[in-house]
Amino acid sequence: MTAFETALGLVLEPYTLAMMLLAGLFGLFVGAMPGLTATMATALLVPVTFFMPPVPAIAMLVTATAMAIFAGDLPGALVRIPGTPASAAYVEDAYRLTKKGQAELVLGCGLVFSVIGGIFGSIVLALSAPVLAEFALGFSSFEYFWLALFGLSCAVFVSTGRPVKGAVSVLLGLLLATVGIDPTAGHPRFTFGSVELMAGVSFIPAMIGMFAMAEVLRWVTSPRVIEDLAARQKLGNVFRGQWRLLRRYRWNVVRANVVGTLIGVLPGAGADIAAWVTYALSKRFSKEPEKFGTGHIEGVVDAGTANNSALAGAWVPALVFGIPGDSITAIVIGVLFIKGMNPGPTVMLHNPEFLYAIFIVFILANLLMLPLGWLAIKVFRQILSIPREFLMPLILVSCVVGSFAINNSIFGVGIMLALGLLGWIMEANGFPIAPAILGLVLGEMIETHFMTSMIKADGNLLAFFERPVSAFLGVVTLAVWGWILFARLRRLGRARALDVSPAP
Repeated sequence: MTAFETALGLVLEPYTLAMMLLAGLFGLFVGAMPGLTATMATALLVPVTFFMPPVPAIAMLVTATAMAIFAGDLPGALVRIPGTPASAAYVEDAYRLTKKGQAELVLGCGLVFSVIGGIFGSIVLALSAPVLAEFALGFSSFEYFWLALFGLSCAVFVSTGRPVKGAVSVLLGLLLATVGIDPTAGHPRFTFGSVELMAGVSFIPAMIGMFAMAEVLRWVTSPRVIEDLAARQKLGNVFRGQWRLLRRYRWNVVRANVVGTLIGVLPGAGADIAAWVTYALSKRFSKEPEKFGTGHIEGVVDAGTANNSALAGAWVPALVFGIPGDSITAIVIGVLFIKGMNPGPTVMLHNPEFLYAIFIVFILANLLMLPLGWLAIKVFRQILSIPREFLMPLILVSCVVGSFAINNSIFGVGIMLALGLLGWIMEANGFPIAPAILGLVLGEMIETHFMTSMIKADGNLLAFFERPVSAFLGVVTLAVWGWILFARLRRLGRARALDVSPAP
């Protein structure tokens, strides 16, 4: 019997399939709850896997993660609260599509293109793992600095029509990222004597506050207009129109799959950054960039595809070299060690059936997403029928629980409330929230890799362009920022020529 046949038998055992089904339902629940991330879903399942064979244990983790990433789209589309960080990039478009009465289209899009992205990433994982992992292993702090800086340029792209306010929002996010211990000198900054702030501003409470809490505050302070979203929705067949979207955006899907998988392979990147970068690229190359952020399906197609393809990509360095591609695979590596399946080249030599089993599990998990995702949409849509007077207190409770659950600390709730107020003030004055979130996510990465690179190069800035890949990423990033400045100056020139002041 070949290794593949052995792996197929292990995966198709009733016990393994039952565990995948239970883990899928659990992942859908966790992903749909704001503040409970895919990483948390994986971590909560680890104790359950202690007394299980390796294949069912890994199958549970893979299935729960894939389902959680998709489920994060549900609250984003229905109540403008991203369930997971990977859904934050396109939450504005998804929610506005729902308000236009297109919930069926956007929820079906999230489901179908998540499956497509997940299957593509799984195929790449199975066919190209050694090659891609070897390429990613060659990245140093120079390459990671340029990659993170390129990610920041995405923030300007996602701030539709408001580059100046988008830049201010980015700087605010970077300022929040400096709170805590200096990663180079080890000295506390902007902690104001608070021990809790030494750990920095936690990303999950910040995201919950700036998206969810700000939405609650906006509802409280706005006139009481009864908005019955449920009555305007047509949620019959969520698969209707998806084939048309696939044909229309087929090249977008190809690009999103490739970019998402490549970003997933890079250690420390993951589905969150893959969604942001792909959304920005989608807007940059779109024929209708002005529609992004106003309820345009193209960005949802691209980013929804990329965040799921990045999941499988993150397993490439984890399985081949034992280097975690993201926080989820870091947990998985620990489980593999517990099971005596040390990740690395020895697994490929001594236990090929185990690797084949993981590849098969990825394919099955994404196919299982179709029926379970359809069921989740049907169940979760009932939230639209709840009057806002009842819904908003429930959202507030969810915000508090999700913020508290990160570190079991009331301090996380305080961060959520403070940044919720900040987010409400920003949106009231036309400052986009998404760039601030991205600045908070990438700020520490940029600072750490910049300082590490400067120490290596003894202060020589030209060292950032001495390595081929670093030079390529640097030129691309500087070209992007150059184009942004050029476009801004051109707008100013045209406005002066027409004697019209441009909008900030």
